[in-house]
Amino acid sequence: MSRQRIPLITELPLVIWLVLVWGALWQDFSAGTLVFGAIIAYVVVNVFYLPPVELTGRFNILWLLPFIGRFLVKLIAASAEVFWLALTRGPRLRNAVVAVELRSHSDFLVTATGHAISLIPGSLVLEVDRSTSTLYLHCLNVTSSGDAEVVRRDVLATEAWLVRIMGTRADLASLRAEEARR
Repeated sequence: MSRQRIPLITELPLVIWLVLVWGALWQDFSAGTLVFGAIIAYVVVNVFYLPPVELTGRFNILWLLPFIGRFLVKLIAASAEVFWLALTRGPRLRNAVVAVELRSHSDFLVTATGHAISLIPGSLVLEVDRSTSTLYLHCLNVTSSGDAEVVRRDVLATEAWLVRIMGTRADLASLRAEEARR
């Protein structure tokens, strides 16, 4: 079985990421460790099929800074809420799996959105349907369809922030058009 050859420049972000992970796993960022990690990363991306990481070519730091602030506020609030729910409700807590169909079909943005959501306590991405860009989340304290809708709005808001930061121009235009319709 043959596959299309992907140019090294396209694979470079993945190779760099794998080298950094290698260094972090060994807790050693010396030249020897990083060179060996680069060799392993190059072999991995050429032997095992991984879809190429397609970056959008745009990055807006003016949206990144407020996103980080929003993320930290949500992180602290969610941590306090999970702590309170564990103390007061314990095993009687109701949970749900909530499906959220994202706007963007970019693997990069779907992954970034899933990670941003999973890092905040109280929700965890269980599955991703790449064909429809749908995230399936396990969420704490969801007892009604209204609670599920709040989760969906929050995930879509997180995705919107990420589109503004690093989405494609088409995704950004689509987001702006959607906001104008509202």
